Amino acid sequence: MTPAELAEVVLSAAHAVFADRGLGRSALPERTAVERPRNPEHGDYASTLALQLSKKVGVPPRELAAALAEQLGRAAGIKSVEIAGPGFLNIRLDAAAAGQLARSIVEAGPAYGRSAALAGLKINLEFVSANPTGPVHIGGVRWAAVGDALARLLRATGADVGTEYYFNDAGSQIDRFARSLLAAARGEPTPEDGYAGAYITEIAAAVQAGRPDVLSLGDDAAQEVFRVEGVELMFAEIRSSLRDFGVEFDTYFNEKDLHARGELDQALQRLREQGHTYESEGATWLRTTDFGDDKDRVLRKSNGEWTYFAADCAYYLDKRERGFERVVIMLGADHHGYVGRMKAMAACFGDDPDRNLEILIGQLVNLVRDGAPLRMSKRAGTVVTLEDLVDAIGVDAARYALARYSSDSPIDIDVELWTRATRDNPVYYVQYVAARTASVGRHAAEVGLTRGAGDDFRPDLLDHEKENELLKALAEFPTVVATAAELREPHRVARYLEELSGAYHRFYDNCRILPRGDEEVTDLHRARLWLNDATRTVIANGLHLLGVSAPERM
Repeated sequence: MTPAELAEVVLSAAHAVFADRGLGRSALPERTAVERPRNPEHGDYASTLALQLSKKVGVPPRELAAALAEQLGRAAGIKSVEIAGPGFLNIRLDAAAAGQLARSIVEAGPAYGRSAALAGLKINLEFVSANPTGPVHIGGVRWAAVGDALARLLRATGADVGTEYYFNDAGSQIDRFARSLLAAARGEPTPEDGYAGAYITEIAAAVQAGRPDVLSLGDDAAQEVFRVEGVELMFAEIRSSLRDFGVEFDTYFNEKDLHARGELDQALQRLREQGHTYESEGATWLRTTDFGDDKDRVLRKSNGEWTYFAADCAYYLDKRERGFERVVIMLGADHHGYVGRMKAMAACFGDDPDRNLEILIGQLVNLVRDGAPLRMSKRAGTVVTLEDLVDAIGVDAARYALARYSSDSPIDIDVELWTRATRDNPVYYVQYVAARTASVGRHAAEVGLTRGAGDDFRPDLLDHEKENELLKALAEFPTVVATAAELREPHRVARYLEELSGAYHRFYDNCRILPRGDEEVTDLHRARLWLNDATRTVIANGLHLLGVSAPERM
């Protein structure tokens, strides 16, 4: 029995109690929830429904709890119900009801943990969006791991998600990139405001290889060649490195297209119609202070040039007009000031900033070796890149490490820890369970042990303390997934998987799954194999949500 199924039993009991007492059914919620008590001695699950309803119906909470407990005691699968404190219900399941979960998980397979909690919600999720002026640095890699995991979580809970990379291929930073490439090709020093690193020399050489005549052109023409072809080469490399990291986007959106299609003019017109623009000193401004911003923002400069903020407005409007109800943007630690202006901009368009726009801010990441941060890439020269991280600890460890912590917390990734084949390495700890459960399955087949047909499964035999502990951990997975998606916190899945791994290890150490020697295969062996395979399913499903592999051998 899953927590959701038990919650339905609790709610059904409440309906019966209300009917018996002639209480108003309108006080009953459409759904309720049960939780695992912190202290296992208090039962398998706890409900606060009596406390929630007592004031509404004018019945003391303990009296209402007693009526609910009596009704629940008659329900199939409930072993006992105790009343604690002011009216808590502590519920224990019988072994058969608890053990039946193993069969449900195995039969559900990849679907276990999925739900329709966010069904009907269309979300545009933009992340990474690093400027195409250099390799993806470690801060951007954090968003690659977290953003991709969040997209998987949102889809697992029913949302219609479109992932997007905003390709910023217009503006001054692209000019600086082009000048840097041209200087490298000519063997000149890097411009004062330019980009340095071996990758600049590599891309400049690649452009020259394709256009041998480029240095014979005038400065403006040569710089334009390096701009167009250099950006294309750089972005191709970014896409390739992200693909190797397991991250593909549904849409790669070019900023230049906003300009070419006149979408900045369209956005400005929309904002004018809403009455939130004004002219001052020859420039066009958006009155964002009306909606909490610390100052108004320029959309068009007095010289006629568009600002970055104008492109942000046009891009947001483009997403909304593509049918996305909610726009989620993931930004780095240096973008805190961006939140107020973007929320105000959404309000200027007539949207509800709290419903239509979410901005998530991620904190800094350091790669640490021998206790000291690694600050420079051999290739990029100024930052640690995606390739540096993957070379140091591998894709699986990198994705897990970056998704394991709350995004609003700075993290240090210790190279020694994340490459260690020991239990103190979190990704190894979890993947070891994936491999061990697969190994148990292989050895079971070798000795003729199979789960058998579902109808022959004896869940009532799973009555050992460690079996019960593991079953309760497995039952929590759907709730963890739904909560992680709702709160935009993939790290909850990683931490859950580590707790589940601990419960499996304790089960494995105390409950023998395979028969010894010539020992006859029994129903208990088969029941435990169901539980082993259910664990394999949940570990694999959870790792998949993080974009991490569930190996069969290690």
